Amino acid sequence: MGETKSELLQRISVDPSICFGKPCVKGHRIWVSLVLEMLAAGSSHEEVLSSYPGLTEMDVRACIAYGSEMSRERFVELPHGA
Repeated sequence: MGETKSELLQRISVDPSICFGKPCVKGHRIWVSLVLEMLAAGSSHEEVLSSYPGLTEMDVRACIAYGSEMSRERFVELPHGA
């Protein structure tokens, strides 16, 4: 588990001819956003891996690393609290 962020990010691909150019786990048609949504909804890494047996723990971590990098670059409109 000593992979660098750079090594993890190499597991993500963006190809306009695959999944409409959405970031996917390399070698799969599984969107990074899908993995992140599952984790945000409370699924464990094990549940993600069970739902998508072709993925590895490193792939899940790569999705998190990608999300982390994207959050540095984009502004997300958040709802205002009451």
